[in-house]
Amino acid sequence: MDEQGLRKLLEQLHSEIEHTQSVDDKGRELLQDLGNDIRELLARSDDKQPYAERGVMDRMDESVRHFEITHPTLTNILSKIMEGLSNAGI
Repeated sequence: MDEQGLRKLLEQLHSEIEHTQSVDDKGRELLQDLGNDIRELLARSDDKQPYAERGVMDRMDESVRHFEITHPTLTNILSKIMEGLSNAGI
């Protein structure tokens, strides 16, 4: 996945997070952390720095597990981002 495709997925994820309403306390915390991570990743991509650190990937993985049943669109976008980052060696 190229940088432009990954950036588009990050923007879709950010939009999906902002429109997700019905979540529990744990989900809300995960979404807040992911929102912060995404803003940081989008800012870094402008500087052409590496996209993610291990902590970001761990939070994405935890979010996928947490939301896989209740928020399939969010989970799908997260999975695609993780796959793209993994394929890029991150």
